[in-house]
Amino acid sequence: MAAPKKAVVGPLVGSVVQGTNSTRFLVFSSKTAELLSHHRVELTQEFPKEGWVEQDPKEILQSVYECIARTCEKLDELDIDISNIKAVGVSNQRETTVIWDKLTGEPLYNAVVWLDLRTQATVEDLSKKIPGNNNFVKSKTGLPLSTYFSAVKLRWLLDNVRNVQKAVEEDRALFGTIDSWLIWSLTGGVNGGVHCTDVTNASRTMLFNIHSLEWDKELCDFFEIPMGILPNVFSSSEIYGIIQAGALEGVPISGCLGDQCAALVGQMCLQEGQAKNTYGTGCFLLCNTGRKCVFSEHGLLTTVAYKLGREKPVYYALEGSVAIAGAVIRWLRDNLGIIETSRDIEKLAKEVGTSYGCYFVPAFSGLYAPYWEPSARGILCGLTQFTNKCHIAFAALEAVCFQTREILEAMNRDCGVPLRHLQVDGGMTKNNVLMQLQADILHIPVIKSFMPETTALGAAMAAGAAEGVNVWSLEPQAFSVLRMERFEPQIQATESEIRYATWKKAVMMSMGWVTSQSPESSDSSIFSSLPLGFFIVSSMVILIGARYISGIP
Repeated sequence: MAAPKKAVVGPLVGSVVQGTNSTRFLVFSSKTAELLSHHRVELTQEFPKEGWVEQDPKEILQSVYECIARTCEKLDELDIDISNIKAVGVSNQRETTVIWDKLTGEPLYNAVVWLDLRTQATVEDLSKKIPGNNNFVKSKTGLPLSTYFSAVKLRWLLDNVRNVQKAVEEDRALFGTIDSWLIWSLTGGVNGGVHCTDVTNASRTMLFNIHSLEWDKELCDFFEIPMGILPNVFSSSEIYGIIQAGALEGVPISGCLGDQCAALVGQMCLQEGQAKNTYGTGCFLLCNTGRKCVFSEHGLLTTVAYKLGREKPVYYALEGSVAIAGAVIRWLRDNLGIIETSRDIEKLAKEVGTSYGCYFVPAFSGLYAPYWEPSARGILCGLTQFTNKCHIAFAALEAVCFQTREILEAMNRDCGVPLRHLQVDGGMTKNNVLMQLQADILHIPVIKSFMPETTALGAAMAAGAAEGVNVWSLEPQAFSVLRMERFEPQIQATESEIRYATWKKAVMMSMGWVTSQSPESSDSSIFSSLPLGFFIVSSMVILIGARYISGIP
């Protein structure tokens, strides 16, 4: 006879976090926000050509099922009854584009990842069609025309993939960002799956009017996207459908937010003027601007922050996006081999405590905010024969911090009131060297939660608070149990300014490497073997291939 299950205080809520590098499933107590169990699966990224980044949608879906199953097994080992899980929320890498066959459930092409650069020529052609005095794309979407967003990726698929063209002609094609693909699949797929997205993910497609909160015909006509393939748009907190298979069969999916918006909710930045920075594959600083759209004069995006219920108001945010943050650590591990695990970066950086004048601009996918410069590529400069892998490790962490300062300064100028501290979350915040560096370079306190999984927490909160679920309170006092760690600046402001000014010089050097006529994407290019067009610039010598730097094995 099975042993009785231990009592668990209050209902539980699950959270799918589908990121660029991994998928996770986490289960929280809705009463205390305590993380009870979780499981993580790392994902494969494919780079079929220079600047192209793809993932297999079926691998992503399978990773979700695996994470749910393994987490439920762990809960069972803890004598926690999984029937206490009352709802599931979804958060996801935004902009990444999937198109699939609604009759077979099969993807028609790999997912084109948000970092992908193949659409640069498409962006340049489309830019010529926008009147200089009437940028209706930006005024309706809050977004600059960029390779970053879904519409141009979808346009490329429609132009270049015959399977996609044929499925559209035969009314078999469905488009979505990763959340749409997962919710459709989990709620039945070909057997009645719900084809939907939420307002936060829709607002990153460049097809969605952030004022009227609906797909915009003028935008769809401009990008030549058939509106029939688009998902239905719902709020971030309502019951979308019921999971039809696996360990959580019968549980509603009732929360959906793009990952950065989920982190904003998870950090409880629910009041105008509150901001957070998430350190993941990229780095994303969001500031809640309340119920009004604030358009940036300094290179930031205007985006939907959340809409926590069908009848609840929509909230907006200003966002600064950095393409490469945690991805640079993975690059040092996988491409250069100077670390064995991501955790090694902290040990190397701590060993020297300085970059020794070495500066790293990881513009592998161009520069995002505040520059929006697709021609930029990564550089490592200020090298000497003394430079070794420890200095490069330190410079990589500094690069994340300098990029954050750039978008923080832009946000301060747009908002008019400087942030007095920065709330942070994401996997990289486990690195205390990085957190101290960030406080030093910003010269304001950095505050992180002892529970770094705020993206997962935000999706769980939205799911648990949904009408018909109602197991989670969104009142601030409900989260007084969350403990914080504070990092104060430890260097003089003058030193911070000098280092930042030198970084800005390096950024200027990174620009203009690539044009749409560049041979970079050609298989015959002599640089085609270099991942993401990376160059190392030294004051003494230009080195192609960083393995030859003194001190790197």
